[in-house]
Amino acid sequence: MIGERLRIWLRFVIDPAADAIARSGISPNALSIVGAAAHIGVAWLLGRGHLLAAAMLLLLTSGIDGIDGTMARRTGRVSTFGAFLDSSLDRISEVLVYLGLLLYVASGLGGASAPAPWLVYLALTGSLMVSYVRARSEAVGHATKVGLLTRFERMSILWLGLLVGQLKPVLVIIAVGAWFTAGQRIVDVWRQIRSSDR
Repeated sequence: MIGERLRIWLRFVIDPAADAIARSGISPNALSIVGAAAHIGVAWLLGRGHLLAAAMLLLLTSGIDGIDGTMARRTGRVSTFGAFLDSSLDRISEVLVYLGLLLYVASGLGGASAPAPWLVYLALTGSLMVSYVRARSEAVGHATKVGLLTRFERMSILWLGLLVGQLKPVLVIIAVGAWFTAGQRIVDVWRQIRSSDR
């Protein structure tokens, strides 16, 4: 996945940042909470029609999301609850972003260029389904991470859309890609189960 490769390429930035934050006394879980809470600001900015400012804050929150796990590993504070909390907060963060987009649509600030509410809905539900299928696959003992659009790719595409002010096309890409990814994961789990039953 692109997100994992990018973390490897950016280790020379992420590792020192994680070490510096760890020295401040902030725990990895606290950092995860701060990152998720910052998405309230993203939602507010989107609802007010400040797309560029929302893009900048979303970039910052994405950076935080990339550091908390590294910080936990480098300080020996990796825990089952930490992983659970981080995953749960990631879903909350996504919901907040799409709430902001819905508020933007409802405000009428985008005019004719604003995406339709149903498009925002499809992008949100598709994104949540990608994560849900992964969680359920792990619960049944056939974990899957395959697929076209992980959270990193979805947020990167959305970030670019906000940056250039083109939400309709990027939400179409996210909606189609997310539902396709959910389907890929379902098929992957089916193949794993069929193979293990033989």
